[in-house]
Formats: sequence, structure tokens, C-alpha cells
Amino acid sequence: MSKNQLVYDVNDRPPFGKLIVFAFQQVLAIMAATIAVPTIIGLPTQIPAAILGAGLGTIVYLLFTKFKSPVIISSSFAFLSSLSTALAFGYCGIILGGILAGLVYVILAIIIKFAGSKWVSKLMPPVIIGPTVAIIGLSLAGNAMGDIVTASGATVNRGYNLVALFCGLVTLITICICSTQKKFKMGRLIPFIIGIGAGYIVASFFSIFGYCFNVEYLKIVNWQPLVNNFAPLGDAAASAGDKVQAFLTYPDFALIEAIKELVTGNVSQAVQTATGGISTTLTWAGVGEVVLAFVPVALVVFAEHIADHKNLSSIIGKDLVEGEPGLCRTLLGDGVGSIAGTVFGICPNTTYGESVGCVAITKNASVSTIFTAAIMCIVLSFISPVMALLQTIPACVMGGVCLTLYGFIAVSGLKMFKDIDLGDNKNLFTVSTILIAGIGGLAIKIPYHVLDSDLIGQVVKDGAIVDKVLSPAGTVDKTITITSIATALILGIVVHAIISAIEKKQGGDGNEEEVKEEPQSLIAGAVAPKAKFDVGVDEVKEVEQEEKEEAVLEQFRKEESDAQNDINE
Repeated sequence: MSKNQLVYDVNDRPPFGKLIVFAFQQVLAIMAATIAVPTIIGLPTQIPAAILGAGLGTIVYLLFTKFKSPVIISSSFAFLSSLSTALAFGYCGIILGGILAGLVYVILAIIIKFAGSKWVSKLMPPVIIGPTVAIIGLSLAGNAMGDIVTASGATVNRGYNLVALFCGLVTLITICICSTQKKFKMGRLIPFIIGIGAGYIVASFFSIFGYCFNVEYLKIVNWQPLVNNFAPLGDAAASAGDKVQAFLTYPDFALIEAIKELVTGNVSQAVQTATGGISTTLTWAGVGEVVLAFVPVALVVFAEHIADHKNLSSIIGKDLVEGEPGLCRTLLGDGVGSIAGTVFGICPNTTYGESVGCVAITKNASVSTIFTAAIMCIVLSFISPVMALLQTIPACVMGGVCLTLYGFIAVSGLKMFKDIDLGDNKNLFTVSTILIAGIGGLAIKIPYHVLDSDLIGQVVKDGAIVDKVLSPAGTVDKTITITSIATALILGIVVHAIISAIEKKQGGDGNEEEVKEEPQSLIAGAVAPKAKFDVGVDEVKEVEQEEKEEAVLEQFRKEESDAQNDINE
């Protein structure tokens, strides 16, 4: 799509009525994925904060990009495993992780400002970005499979449930139908919302029977958050303030919860529930664990950031990376927006493919639409009934949504393969290393020991504690984990750099030396049957001999033909 095909260009402002409709459409497009992040990590009460974080983060992003990049930023799926690690240290761990992720973007932006962006293309060419983005989606497949068979919302896990699986599949099939049919245009614009609605209705049908006849297996939906929200209205003893909160409330900012933890010295009850009671306050060892959980993943999201902006550039007909606003500003906006999204929400932000898709489908690249959508997110986060209703969405329904969302992430990476020459062994080995390491779960685990306060005894003298002694079993084994995605990215960069350096040292692309060696294995041909491989020395000599013999025969035929012509004359 070129710029001339857009209905509304980046700087255009649609009429007010259409502006509201287009903005609401963008909100619906990102809503399912945004609420999925706090739901998956076990903090559904943070859904309002996540939506607020998306709105504030997007406004920050637009300010840094000078209102030239029409895309919403919201909670990133890439940080799910990182959030699980940080959650063990409460909201303080989450805040620290979000700040670290944002600072990575900011530092990269500063480097690009002074050194330019060409080194980025050399460090992370499509052969690295493509498979890395692909494994982000593929590595999350297990989470989707776990959710799609889970009943009673996100707060209660009742194990494998066939009824929940059915509801999840209804959601999935509905999304697929809406996305592919041609007559119902609105269906193609909001397939996720329609899919969630269909799955929720079916799950509610089963749940009504479950609660009426007390059949636990059929209790798919947990309506307790909605009941609790309106409980003050039926309570005569409830204050006027409590009744107002049934309609208007404020999100539980992660920053406020982190401050409470620092003041009280205890991790919040919501975090304890989400982690099964294993969370502790943040320690110096925990800081190291959070650093290694977020910083490498931020580099992965950096690759995704580049891919999204190149895709958006092709849609709007303007180069957002090399032109205006430039990669430096988009990274700054994403970085500071991620910090804002974590402080007021629950997760670092990233540009959303769903938002980019809306721009492509509607041909509306107006930044005014994106800004209005961000304002809508902020307003909705303060409306209690809407937020309570979102918390009742069953995990199985979200699992059906995640099947497609994670798939979209994987496919966006696989699309880059069309520009990768897999006939080049350098590319072949780079891609295979990233895919196998990432999908196979090659995480780096660094063990360390910490003191367990529960195993520390006290020396008491005259009724006062004078010393503390460590019991023999007073240490606990813990592990710092670098995720498989981050490990795969690092390995891919290293493999590609080493092979490239060797080729540069040899001169050329490295194929000249291969001619002097034995023919390549048939395995290589099996892996890439269309690849062009150099032949061995014996085969070269045989071909040269045949060419010489053919030249001699051709010369003989020419001389014989000339002699016959002389005779005829």
C-alpha cells in the first residue's frame, strides 16, 4: 500500500464522529492482548492498570515521535517469563524490571543518535530478526495450551477441562471466521472482540447450568469480581463512597503497590496468591535475577520494534526508521513509554501488530486516531463495571485468543524468511541455531545461594536478642535464568558474526575455499534442496575434461566441413 492509497494520512484529522469510531476500533483491536498479560501472570486485578499504562505509554510514544508514527504501544508478551521471575520479588521486582527494559531502549537510542543506525542492520539483519520474532510466538504456545483447558477464569485452575477446551475452540473458530469472511466488514475489523464475545456466551451457558445444578465441571466463568463490584449497592451499611466506587474507581498502580511493600516490608497479598506464596521482598540477589530476566529480553523486543516499524513504513509510504521521526526517536518513545506503562500498569510496552493491522485494513494512518484511542484507554480504566466484566473472562476464552495472537507474532517473523537466502550456509546455520535454541528451551541458568531468614536462630540474653545464628540448613538454592529467547538471540548474533568474520578474512563470501575441499554432504541438500552448493575438485576436473573433448570435436567437424566445401567448389 502506498501513501496515495490512504484514506487518512498521518497528519490528517478525520471528522469528529469518524474519529471516535476509528479510535474505538483501535482500542478494541489491542484490548484482548492488553488484558491477557496481567491475566496470564495471575494478576487480573491489574487489568485496569494495564489499560491505563497502554494509554499513557502511547501518549508518551507519540510525544517523542513528534506525532508521526501511528501505532499504539501496550503490554508486551515477550516479557511474560520475565514478569514471572520479577513477580517472585513483588511489585518492586516488576517496577525494577520495567525501568531496566525502558533504559535499554533509551541507551540504544542514544547510541543510534551519535553512531547512526547502519550498525543495527549489520548486528541484526533479517536473518536474525526474523527467526527471533518467530520464536517469541512459538515459545508461548505452551501458555496458550494451558489456558485453553482451564475453567473458572484466571483465578482458579481446575486442571484439564473438556468443557473449557470447547469454549476456547469456539473462540478460536469465531476469530478465524470473522478474519477471513468478506461480507461482514466489521467482523474483519474486530475479530478478537467478536471471538471473545462468542466464547464468553458459550462459557456462560455452561456456567449457568453448573451453578444451578451444582456441577463443578461446568463452572467455567467466575462472576465473583462483578458481584463484588456491585456488592455495595445492595448493602445498606455501605458508605456513599463505596457505592460510587461501584461505578468509578482508580487502578492499582504498580508504583503505589511497590511503595506499600517498601513501607510494610511485606509482599502484597495479590502477589502472594499469584506466586503460590513463594514471593519475597526484593534482595540484592533478586536485583541480579531481575536484570538478567529483563535486559536480554529487551534486546529481543528491540528486534521486534525494528520489524514493526519497517512494516508500518511500508503501509503508510514513509520511512519511519531512516526518515522521520527516525529509529532514535521511536526507541526513545518506546523506552520511556515502557517505563510509564510499568509504573502505572504492570508490564513494559511495545508496538502492537494489531494496531498496525488496523491501519492497514482501514487505510487510516491518522495519528489523531491513535491519540484519541490512548485517551479512551485512560478513561475506560476508571470505569469499574467495565473493568470488573473484563476480569470475569475465562482463561479458556483467552487461551483461544492467545492461539491466534501468538501465531500472529510467529508468522510476522516467518514472513521475513522470504528475504533470506537459505542457500547461503551462513544464513542456514544462523536461522537453525536461533530456531532450535529458542523453541527447544535453551535457557542459561546460573545457580546461587541465599540465606533463609526462617532458618536463622536467635541468641537471647536477658530477654533481648543479642545475636543471630545460622542453622546448618540456613541456605536456599536459587537460580538466575536467562530465557531461551534471549539465549537464542545471543547465539544467533554470535554465530552470524563469527561466520561473517571468517568470510571477510578469507575474502569474498567464503565459497572459493569450498572448491578445494570435498563435496558437501547430502544432508545439506536435504535441508535446503534448492540451495546452490559448490562442487568438489574431482567433479570440476571431469567437467573441464569434457569441455576440452567437446572443443576438439567441434574443431574437427569445422575442418571437415571446410574441406568438403573446397571439394565441391
